[in-house]
Amino acid sequence: MRTALITGATSGVGVEVAKRLAQEQMLVLVHGRDEARGRKVVADIEASGGKASFLRADLASLDGVRALAKAVQQQHPKLHLLINNAGVGTGAPGSGREESADGFELRLAVNYLAPVLLTRLLLPLLLAAAPARIVNVASAGQRDIAFDDLQLKKRYSGQDAYCQSKLALIMYTFDLAEALKDRSIVVNTLHPATYMDTFMVRQAGHEPIGTVEEGADAIMHLAVAEEGTGQYFNGLRPARALAQAYDLSARERLRRVTAGLID
Repeated sequence: MRTALITGATSGVGVEVAKRLAQEQMLVLVHGRDEARGRKVVADIEASGGKASFLRADLASLDGVRALAKAVQQQHPKLHLLINNAGVGTGAPGSGREESADGFELRLAVNYLAPVLLTRLLLPLLLAAAPARIVNVASAGQRDIAFDDLQLKKRYSGQDAYCQSKLALIMYTFDLAEALKDRSIVVNTLHPATYMDTFMVRQAGHEPIGTVEEGADAIMHLAVAEEGTGQYFNGLRPARALAQAYDLSARERLRRVTAGLID
């Protein structure tokens, strides 16, 4: 049986994707911070004949990321699919800057640094399972990375922090896909749907437009359909990310900065 890990699987689109992965006859590793909600997702999957287990971790802490990776490594020799879905939205209107347990700007930490570190730690399991896939859930909301103020200490807005973190994740996806292109691991990223009906969207004060079902359709497409590697999708279709994502010098700079933060 193939094994899939999806982060942020106890709410929003993550729950729907977890259930659909189980329908694909995968053992689903359900990640979240809330034990009760995680157990419910697992129970729902098992009640429908699927197989799942819950892994609790707080990805706002690099130690939490390491603990999650260790739990997966101890329980599973191979990982066929990794979906980096967990994320923090723009926050409530007017909310101030927040920091992670490690002192990083929160959206940078959860939306970018956490999936980078988790993927690095789980890469041996993905290589052992190859052909394997990595899906990074980004957003059409993107902003050029401010390398002179990456932590947004000088001038902060939740929107800027969110959009910058999502572009960073797209840039990382392109680099990782290139590094793994000859090792039978497909790596893609996407904007699943616009303003899905989720807590994150409602907290930001937006009226929902899309649905979690639409978002799940797009994520599942990259999880199971035959697609090339190193692509950004808007929903079900290949699209162009912000121009900086294709700037090789900017990506190299981001790699250096990232290494300094998580190594």
